[in-house]
Amino acid sequence: MASGGGVVKRAEKAIRIQVMLDDLYRRVPIPLDHEDPYTLLIAVLLSAQCTDARVNQVTPKLFARAKTPAAMVELSVDEIRRIILPCGLSPAKSKAIAGLSKILLEAHGGDVPRTFEELEALPGVGHKTASVVMAQAFGVPAFPVDTHIHRLAARWGLSDGRSVEKTERDLKAVFPREAWNKLHLQIIYFGREHCPARGHDLSQCPICSWAATKKRIEQERRR
Repeated sequence: MASGGGVVKRAEKAIRIQVMLDDLYRRVPIPLDHEDPYTLLIAVLLSAQCTDARVNQVTPKLFARAKTPAAMVELSVDEIRRIILPCGLSPAKSKAIAGLSKILLEAHGGDVPRTFEELEALPGVGHKTASVVMAQAFGVPAFPVDTHIHRLAARWGLSDGRSVEKTERDLKAVFPREAWNKLHLQIIYFGREHCPARGHDLSQCPICSWAATKKRIEQERRR
């Protein structure tokens, strides 16, 4: 198995991984159901510490009541909280949804802003959420790092796993900018379907079998 060594080796590894992911996932649908940038923003916010499948069960009920900022501000925070309760963290998420909807109306004409700075200034919107919206709603190259991407980047030796921020920087350094939006979804799908966090036989994995670092192999064996 590869040792994952320096930048050059990581770059060569990244090329091979990208080719394999392109073969496996030629088309990568966005996992969260949505109709426009606003409904995507709300869905991504709800996905924090919640599965996409659960979010997709909840959002039709929420969007049936309000799928625009103008409609959302007509609901009370408690009404929103009751609808999104199955997604977890409902007190904080409901306040964020109500708050950002009001700001979108007052400061952005009801539209979702198209810059990282303006998105991250909204209540409940961090860098990852902003990155997903910029990538999937507006086509701006971004590399949102979720738990799947963070652990696979470390498992494959593309980053050291010290922080999500460093993982994002490392992945942006080894993958071409024009592929970021597709790759972040491909890695998520691969992690879900082929590369679980626990009980994973690295030797049988189509990527881990050659890409996993020696350090990561030993860590997995000790689990």
